[in-house]
Amino acid sequence: MRPEELRGKLRGVIGFPVTPFKSDLSLDIRAYRKNLAAMLEHPFAAVVAAGGTGEVYSLTPAEHLDVVKATVEEVGGRIPVIAGTGFNRAIGISLAQDAALAGADAILALPPYYPNADEEGLAEYYAAIGAATPLAYLVYSRDWVNPGPAWVEKLAAKIPTLAGWKDGQADIRKYQQIMNRVGDRLYWIGGAGDDSVPGYYAIGIRTYTSSISVVAPKLAIQLHEVAAAGDAATLARLMNEYVIPLYAFRAARKGYEVTAMKEMMTLVGLHGGAVRPPLPAMRPADLEQLKAIVSRWKPVF
Repeated sequence: MRPEELRGKLRGVIGFPVTPFKSDLSLDIRAYRKNLAAMLEHPFAAVVAAGGTGEVYSLTPAEHLDVVKATVEEVGGRIPVIAGTGFNRAIGISLAQDAALAGADAILALPPYYPNADEEGLAEYYAAIGAATPLAYLVYSRDWVNPGPAWVEKLAAKIPTLAGWKDGQADIRKYQQIMNRVGDRLYWIGGAGDDSVPGYYAIGIRTYTSSISVVAPKLAIQLHEVAAAGDAATLARLMNEYVIPLYAFRAARKGYEVTAMKEMMTLVGLHGGAVRPPLPAMRPADLEQLKAIVSRWKPVF
């Protein structure tokens, strides 16, 4: 898709499928397709193939292409497919180009592996990936990539295909400043998690990326609907009863943001599968806590 076309389709929830692995840590593309088919029974705005929740950094280029192809085939043109990329300049370009040839509609660039780049070098990295395809392009600001308004404005001027910005910092004050500086040149996406929906929607954002979408699509979409409608009471109830306890559990150990979602999927009969190191397997005691959370989530499954 061209940037303007993608921008017109993104309002709502962007789903982030996990990438299931078998017990030997090989890719389980059949399970991936089953999970995605279940997700697509719900009205998502788009899905991301091999994003952060999809453990993109654990995939080989061949596996990445398999995931993108499977996503494009399962979606069948119903909603946009956004393909994740990253690693370094050369691999980022290659993954983007392969995804475009496989039928993806847009590219989402994660930070490069090198965590000490200056702003000029970082801009060149993103520009190179953006120039690699004619597709709509999204930048994901997360971890150590946390630029200010002026840099985002310069990057938008530098990359004609740049269509949107996915925030993963949850710094509402700073994001508001960036949005004020750059305006409607970019489409603004809340990307730090379902627990940040109240803050994002308070500053006018109407699209967010949801990891909860893999296990409770109805809840993910309801969060968007009540937040967009300004129903503060219902939003607060959903956050307090379901979202905040889960995110507190996920924060207990590094890597659990993915591990917890996969284990939840398995507990409700979906195909979560294993995680690849360095993400950690769940400790037995933690799994018991998660089972209690899942039991309390029955009304939203």
